[in-house]
Amino acid sequence: MTATSAERTPEKTTTTRSTVTDRPAVPGVFGPVPADLVTDSAVEHPLTAGVPLRPGRWYWRDLIDTLDPVSDAEEIHRITSTYEFPWDYQRALELALYRTYCIPSVSAVLEQAGNFRDHPQKRYDDTALLMVELVEHGYDSPRGKEALRVINRQHAMYEITNDDMLYVLSTFIYEPLEWIDANGWRRLHPNERLAAFHFYRAVGERMKISGIPEDIGEFRRWRDDYEARTMRYDRNNELIGTYTLDLMCSWYPAPVRPVVRKVVRSLIDDDMTRAFGFPWQPPAFRDAAYAALRMRSRVVRWLPVRRRELGARATENRTYPGYPEGYRPADLGACPIQPRDRKGACPVAHAPAAGATGAA
Repeated sequence: MTATSAERTPEKTTTTRSTVTDRPAVPGVFGPVPADLVTDSAVEHPLTAGVPLRPGRWYWRDLIDTLDPVSDAEEIHRITSTYEFPWDYQRALELALYRTYCIPSVSAVLEQAGNFRDHPQKRYDDTALLMVELVEHGYDSPRGKEALRVINRQHAMYEITNDDMLYVLSTFIYEPLEWIDANGWRRLHPNERLAAFHFYRAVGERMKISGIPEDIGEFRRWRDDYEARTMRYDRNNELIGTYTLDLMCSWYPAPVRPVVRKVVRSLIDDDMTRAFGFPWQPPAFRDAAYAALRMRSRVVRWLPVRRRELGARATENRTYPGYPEGYRPADLGACPIQPRDRKGACPVAHAPAAGATGAA
Protein backbone atom coordinates (compact mmCIF):
# COMPACT_ATOMS: atom_id res chain seq x y z
CA MET A 1 0.00 0.00 0.00
CA THR A 2 1.34 3.41 -0.96
CA ALA A 3 1.63 5.97 1.83
CA THR A 4 -0.35 9.21 1.58
CA SER A 5 1.45 12.51 1.13
CA ALA A 6 0.97 13.27 4.84
CA GLU A 7 2.80 10.04 5.68
CA ARG A 8 5.75 10.65 3.39
CA THR A 9 7.49 13.41 5.31
CA PRO A 10 8.35 11.53 8.51
CA GLU A 11 9.44 8.45 6.55
CA LYS A 12 11.76 10.37 4.27
CA THR A 13 13.46 12.14 7.15
CA THR A 14 14.66 8.74 8.33
CA THR A 15 17.04 8.51 5.38
CA THR A 16 19.26 11.20 6.89
CA ARG A 17 22.38 9.67 8.42
CA SER A 18 23.48 10.47 11.94
CA THR A 19 27.06 11.42 12.75
CA VAL A 20 28.69 9.54 15.56
CA THR A 21 32.06 10.77 16.83
CA ASP A 22 32.40 8.90 20.11
CA ARG A 23 32.96 5.41 18.69
CA PRO A 24 36.35 3.93 19.51
CA ALA A 25 38.82 3.23 16.74
CA VAL A 26 39.21 -0.41 15.71
CA PRO A 27 42.33 -2.29 14.55
CA GLY A 28 43.06 -1.99 10.86
CA VAL A 29 45.47 -3.41 8.31
CA PHE A 30 48.07 -0.63 8.62
CA GLY A 31 46.93 0.87 11.91
CA PRO A 32 43.78 1.87 13.80
CA VAL A 33 40.72 2.74 11.72
CA PRO A 34 39.55 6.24 12.77
CA ALA A 35 36.28 6.55 14.66
CA ASP A 36 34.56 8.43 11.83
CA LEU A 37 35.12 5.41 9.58
CA VAL A 38 33.65 2.94 12.08
CA THR A 39 29.99 2.56 11.20
CA ASP A 40 26.85 1.34 12.92
CA SER A 41 24.18 0.23 10.45
CA ALA A 42 21.30 0.98 12.83
CA VAL A 43 22.50 4.57 13.27
CA GLU A 44 23.60 5.09 9.70
CA HIS A 45 20.42 3.67 8.15
CA PRO A 46 17.45 4.17 10.49
CA LEU A 47 15.05 3.56 7.59
CA THR A 48 15.95 -0.14 7.58
CA ALA A 49 16.84 -0.52 11.27
CA GLY A 50 13.35 -1.39 12.49
CA VAL A 51 11.54 -3.99 10.41
CA PRO A 52 8.04 -4.99 11.61
CA LEU A 53 7.61 -8.41 13.16
CA ARG A 54 5.64 -9.69 10.16
CA PRO A 55 6.57 -7.37 7.30
CA GLY A 56 5.15 -9.37 4.39
CA ARG A 57 6.99 -10.34 1.21
CA TRP A 58 6.40 -6.98 -0.46
CA TYR A 59 7.51 -4.84 2.47
CA TRP A 60 10.60 -3.34 0.84
CA ARG A 61 8.90 -2.71 -2.49
CA ASP A 62 6.04 -0.89 -0.74
CA LEU A 63 8.52 1.16 1.28
CA ILE A 64 10.42 2.08 -1.88
CA ASP A 65 7.14 3.22 -3.41
CA THR A 66 6.90 5.94 -0.71
CA LEU A 67 10.42 7.30 -1.38
CA ASP A 68 11.71 9.76 -3.95
CA PRO A 69 14.00 8.19 -6.60
CA VAL A 70 16.17 11.33 -6.75
CA SER A 71 16.56 12.58 -3.17
CA ASP A 72 16.39 9.04 -1.72
CA ALA A 73 18.38 7.36 -4.50
CA GLU A 74 21.10 6.08 -2.16
CA GLU A 75 18.71 4.39 0.24
CA ILE A 76 16.48 2.96 -2.50
CA HIS A 77 19.47 1.52 -4.33
CA ARG A 78 20.91 0.10 -1.10
CA ILE A 79 17.62 -1.64 -0.26
CA THR A 80 17.26 -3.02 -3.79
CA SER A 81 20.81 -4.36 -4.01
CA THR A 82 21.35 -5.61 -0.45
CA TYR A 83 17.87 -6.60 0.75
CA GLU A 84 15.75 -7.47 -2.29
CA PHE A 85 18.24 -8.72 -4.91
CA PRO A 86 21.71 -9.17 -3.33
CA TRP A 87 22.59 -12.33 -5.24
CA ASP A 88 21.22 -11.01 -8.53
CA TYR A 89 23.01 -7.69 -8.18
CA GLN A 90 26.34 -9.38 -7.50
CA ARG A 91 25.99 -11.68 -10.53
CA ALA A 92 24.78 -8.82 -12.75
CA LEU A 93 27.66 -6.52 -11.75
CA GLU A 94 30.12 -9.32 -12.48
CA LEU A 95 28.66 -9.57 -15.98
CA ALA A 96 28.63 -5.77 -16.26
CA LEU A 97 32.37 -5.61 -15.61
CA TYR A 98 32.84 -8.58 -17.94
CA ARG A 99 31.02 -6.64 -20.65
CA THR A 100 33.42 -3.69 -20.36
CA TYR A 101 36.32 -6.00 -21.25
CA CYS A 102 34.82 -6.29 -24.74
CA ILE A 103 35.92 -2.71 -25.54
CA PRO A 104 39.51 -2.88 -26.89
CA SER A 105 40.55 0.45 -25.36
CA VAL A 106 39.36 -0.76 -21.94
CA SER A 107 40.98 -4.18 -22.15
CA ALA A 108 44.25 -2.60 -23.36
CA VAL A 109 44.50 -0.54 -20.16
CA LEU A 110 43.72 -3.60 -18.02
CA GLU A 111 46.31 -5.72 -19.82
CA GLN A 112 48.87 -2.93 -19.40
CA ALA A 113 48.17 -2.77 -15.66
CA GLY A 114 48.74 -6.53 -15.36
CA ASN A 115 46.50 -7.00 -12.32
CA PHE A 116 44.17 -9.44 -14.08
CA ARG A 117 47.14 -11.51 -15.18
CA ASP A 118 49.12 -11.44 -11.93
CA HIS A 119 46.59 -10.90 -9.12
CA PRO A 120 43.08 -11.54 -10.51
CA GLN A 121 41.45 -12.43 -7.17
CA LYS A 122 42.82 -9.34 -5.42
CA ARG A 123 41.73 -7.15 -8.29
CA TYR A 124 38.24 -8.67 -8.11
CA ASP A 125 38.08 -8.23 -4.32
CA ASP A 126 39.25 -4.61 -4.49
CA THR A 127 36.62 -3.71 -7.05
CA ALA A 128 33.82 -5.52 -5.20
CA LEU A 129 34.65 -4.01 -1.81
CA LEU A 130 35.04 -0.46 -3.13
CA MET A 131 31.64 -0.66 -4.81
CA VAL A 132 30.14 -2.11 -1.63
CA GLU A 133 31.47 0.89 0.30
CA LEU A 134 29.62 3.30 -2.00
CA VAL A 135 26.38 1.32 -1.87
CA GLU A 136 26.31 0.53 1.84
CA HIS A 137 27.54 3.86 3.20
CA GLY A 138 26.81 6.36 0.42
CA TYR A 139 29.15 8.38 -1.76
CA ASP A 140 29.19 11.40 0.60
CA SER A 141 29.84 9.43 3.81
CA PRO A 142 33.41 9.35 5.22
CA ARG A 143 33.90 5.79 3.96
CA GLY A 144 32.29 6.60 0.62
CA LYS A 145 34.53 9.62 0.06
CA GLU A 146 37.61 7.60 0.91
CA ALA A 147 36.51 4.83 -1.48
CA LEU A 148 36.09 7.39 -4.25
CA ARG A 149 39.58 8.76 -3.57
CA VAL A 150 40.97 5.25 -3.97
CA ILE A 151 39.02 4.69 -7.21
CA ASN A 152 40.06 8.05 -8.69
CA ARG A 153 43.67 7.52 -7.67
CA GLN A 154 43.83 4.12 -9.35
CA HIS A 155 42.27 5.44 -12.56
CA ALA A 156 44.63 8.43 -12.64
CA MET A 157 47.58 6.04 -13.03
CA TYR A 158 46.50 5.20 -16.60
CA GLU A 159 45.35 7.02 -19.71
CA ILE A 160 41.63 6.31 -19.75
CA THR A 161 39.30 8.27 -22.02
CA ASN A 162 36.22 9.97 -20.66
CA ASP A 163 34.04 7.92 -23.01
CA ASP A 164 35.44 4.66 -21.63
CA MET A 165 34.78 5.83 -18.08
CA LEU A 166 31.28 6.83 -19.11
CA TYR A 167 30.68 3.46 -20.74
CA VAL A 168 31.80 1.51 -17.66
CA LEU A 169 29.48 3.65 -15.54
CA SER A 170 26.58 2.86 -17.86
CA THR A 171 27.07 -0.89 -17.47
CA PHE A 172 26.72 -0.57 -13.69
CA ILE A 173 23.28 0.92 -14.26
CA TYR A 174 21.75 -1.11 -17.06
CA GLU A 175 23.15 -4.62 -16.69
CA PRO A 176 21.60 -5.19 -13.23
CA LEU A 177 18.30 -3.59 -14.26
CA GLU A 178 17.98 -5.84 -17.29
CA TRP A 179 19.19 -8.93 -15.41
CA ILE A 180 16.64 -8.50 -12.62
CA ASP A 181 13.72 -7.73 -14.93
CA ALA A 182 14.55 -10.88 -16.89
CA ASN A 183 15.61 -13.22 -14.08
CA GLY A 184 14.65 -11.71 -10.71
CA TRP A 185 11.92 -12.94 -8.39
CA ARG A 186 9.89 -9.81 -9.19
CA ARG A 187 10.15 -6.95 -11.65
CA LEU A 188 11.73 -3.72 -10.49
CA HIS A 189 9.62 -0.82 -9.25
CA PRO A 190 10.06 2.35 -11.39
CA ASN A 191 11.60 4.07 -8.36
CA GLU A 192 14.28 1.36 -8.21
CA ARG A 193 15.20 1.87 -11.84
CA LEU A 194 15.42 5.65 -11.50
CA ALA A 195 17.28 5.42 -8.19
CA ALA A 196 19.98 3.21 -9.75
CA PHE A 197 20.41 5.77 -12.53
CA HIS A 198 20.64 8.73 -10.16
CA PHE A 199 22.91 6.86 -7.75
CA TYR A 200 25.52 6.00 -10.37
CA ARG A 201 25.15 9.37 -12.07
CA ALA A 202 26.11 10.98 -8.75
CA VAL A 203 29.05 8.58 -8.43
CA GLY A 204 30.16 9.50 -11.95
CA GLU A 205 30.02 13.21 -11.16
CA ARG A 206 32.26 12.64 -8.14
CA MET A 207 34.68 10.76 -10.38
CA LYS A 208 34.82 13.84 -12.62
CA ILE A 209 33.27 12.01 -15.58
CA SER A 210 31.88 14.61 -17.96
CA GLY A 211 28.92 14.45 -20.31
CA ILE A 212 26.76 12.08 -18.23
CA PRO A 213 23.26 12.21 -19.76
CA GLU A 214 20.56 13.58 -17.48
CA ASP A 215 17.88 11.12 -18.66
CA ILE A 216 17.90 7.36 -18.08
CA GLY A 217 16.69 6.62 -21.62
CA GLU A 218 19.19 9.01 -23.20
CA PHE A 219 22.07 7.34 -21.34
CA ARG A 220 20.92 3.92 -22.51
CA ARG A 221 20.84 5.11 -26.12
CA TRP A 222 24.35 6.52 -25.73
CA ARG A 223 25.57 3.18 -24.38
CA ASP A 224 24.06 1.22 -27.26
CA ASP A 225 25.63 3.57 -29.80
CA TYR A 226 29.03 3.35 -28.09
CA GLU A 227 28.95 -0.43 -28.17
CA ALA A 228 27.95 -0.43 -31.84
CA ARG A 229 31.00 1.74 -32.61
CA THR A 230 33.62 0.14 -30.38
CA MET A 231 32.74 -3.43 -29.33
CA ARG A 232 34.77 -5.81 -31.49
CA TYR A 233 37.28 -8.62 -31.15
CA ASP A 234 40.75 -7.78 -29.89
CA ARG A 235 43.48 -9.98 -28.50
CA ASN A 236 43.49 -7.99 -25.25
CA ASN A 237 39.75 -8.64 -24.88
CA GLU A 238 40.40 -12.36 -25.15
CA LEU A 239 43.25 -12.25 -22.63
CA ILE A 240 41.33 -10.29 -20.00
CA GLY A 241 38.19 -12.33 -20.62
CA THR A 242 40.12 -15.58 -20.19
CA TYR A 243 41.87 -14.41 -16.99
CA THR A 244 38.49 -13.50 -15.52
CA LEU A 245 36.80 -16.70 -16.65
CA ASP A 246 39.62 -18.75 -15.11
CA LEU A 247 39.13 -16.81 -11.87
CA MET A 248 35.39 -17.51 -11.81
CA CYS A 249 36.02 -21.20 -12.40
CA SER A 250 38.59 -21.30 -9.58
CA TRP A 251 35.85 -20.55 -7.05
CA TYR A 252 34.39 -24.03 -7.58
CA PRO A 253 35.75 -27.57 -7.07
CA ALA A 254 37.87 -28.82 -9.95
CA PRO A 255 35.40 -31.47 -11.16
CA VAL A 256 32.67 -28.89 -11.89
CA ARG A 257 34.86 -26.17 -13.41
CA PRO A 258 34.26 -27.29 -17.02
CA VAL A 259 30.52 -26.92 -16.40
CA VAL A 260 31.01 -23.48 -14.82
CA ARG A 261 33.01 -22.38 -17.87
CA LYS A 262 30.20 -23.44 -20.17
CA VAL A 263 27.57 -21.75 -18.00
CA VAL A 264 29.42 -18.41 -17.99
CA ARG A 265 29.93 -18.58 -21.75
CA SER A 266 26.24 -19.36 -22.13
CA LEU A 267 25.17 -16.33 -20.09
CA ILE A 268 27.00 -13.78 -22.25
CA ASP A 269 25.31 -12.55 -25.41
CA ASP A 270 26.44 -12.96 -29.02
CA ASP A 271 28.17 -9.56 -29.16
CA MET A 272 30.31 -10.42 -26.14
CA THR A 273 31.08 -13.88 -27.50
CA ARG A 274 32.40 -12.34 -30.71
CA ALA A 275 34.37 -9.63 -28.90
CA PHE A 276 36.10 -12.19 -26.67
CA GLY A 277 36.64 -14.68 -29.48
CA PHE A 278 35.06 -17.38 -27.32
CA PRO A 279 33.60 -20.55 -28.86
CA TRP A 280 29.88 -20.48 -29.54
CA GLN A 281 27.71 -22.38 -27.10
CA PRO A 282 24.75 -24.49 -28.25
CA PRO A 283 21.41 -22.66 -27.82
CA ALA A 284 20.29 -25.47 -25.52
CA PHE A 285 23.04 -24.51 -23.04
CA ARG A 286 21.87 -20.90 -22.92
CA ASP A 287 18.24 -21.97 -22.54
CA ALA A 288 19.16 -24.32 -19.70
CA ALA A 289 21.25 -21.67 -17.90
CA TYR A 290 18.47 -19.10 -17.95
CA ALA A 291 15.85 -21.70 -17.05
CA ALA A 292 17.89 -22.49 -13.92
CA LEU A 293 18.00 -18.80 -13.02
CA ARG A 294 14.26 -18.47 -13.39
CA MET A 295 13.71 -21.60 -11.31
CA ARG A 296 15.84 -20.12 -8.54
CA SER A 297 13.76 -16.93 -8.64
CA ARG A 298 10.52 -18.87 -8.27
CA VAL A 299 11.91 -20.35 -5.06
CA VAL A 300 13.19 -16.98 -3.78
CA ARG A 301 9.78 -15.44 -4.35
CA TRP A 302 8.38 -17.60 -1.55
CA LEU A 303 11.15 -16.91 0.96
CA PRO A 304 10.56 -14.57 3.93
CA VAL A 305 11.41 -10.92 3.46
CA ARG A 306 15.09 -10.22 4.16
CA ARG A 307 15.47 -8.44 7.50
CA ARG A 308 19.22 -7.76 7.34
CA GLU A 309 21.24 -6.50 4.42
CA LEU A 310 23.46 -8.92 2.56
CA GLY A 311 26.41 -6.73 1.61
CA ALA A 312 30.02 -6.30 2.68
CA ARG A 313 29.85 -8.92 5.42
CA ALA A 314 28.76 -11.47 2.83
CA THR A 315 31.21 -10.42 0.12
CA GLU A 316 33.52 -13.34 -0.56
CA ASN A 317 36.93 -11.70 -0.55
CA ARG A 318 39.68 -14.29 -0.62
CA THR A 319 42.71 -12.01 -0.43
CA TYR A 320 41.83 -10.07 2.72
CA PRO A 321 41.48 -12.43 5.71
CA GLY A 322 39.75 -10.75 8.61
CA TYR A 323 37.84 -8.18 6.59
CA PRO A 324 35.57 -6.30 6.95
CA GLU A 325 36.09 -5.74 10.69
CA GLY A 326 39.63 -4.46 10.26
CA TYR A 327 39.87 -2.43 7.08
CA ARG A 328 39.14 0.98 5.65
CA PRO A 329 38.72 1.86 1.96
CA ALA A 330 42.22 3.36 1.81
CA ASP A 331 43.63 -0.12 2.47
CA LEU A 332 42.33 -1.33 -0.91
CA GLY A 333 43.82 -1.08 -4.38
CA ALA A 334 47.09 -2.01 -6.03
CA CYS A 335 48.89 0.48 -3.79
CA PRO A 336 46.91 1.65 -0.75
CA ILE A 337 46.65 5.38 -0.15
CA GLN A 338 48.45 5.12 3.19
CA PRO A 339 47.09 8.20 4.98
CA ARG A 340 49.59 10.11 7.11
CA ASP A 341 47.95 8.93 10.32
CA ARG A 342 49.09 5.36 9.68
CA LYS A 343 52.47 3.68 9.54
CA GLY A 344 53.74 1.07 7.16
CA ALA A 345 54.95 0.84 3.59
CA CYS A 346 52.92 -0.03 0.53
CA PRO A 347 52.79 -3.85 0.40
CA VAL A 348 53.08 -3.85 -3.40
CA ALA A 349 56.62 -4.02 -4.76
CA HIS A 350 57.50 -1.23 -7.20
CA ALA A 351 60.53 -0.73 -9.40
CA PRO A 352 62.43 2.45 -8.42
CA ALA A 353 61.76 5.40 -10.65
CA ALA A 354 64.54 6.50 -12.95
CA GLY A 355 66.81 8.97 -11.18
CA ALA A 356 65.17 8.41 -7.80
CA THR A 357 67.53 9.04 -4.92
CA GLY A 358 65.27 8.44 -1.96
CA ALA A 359 61.77 8.50 -0.59
CA ALA A 360 59.62 11.51 -1.20
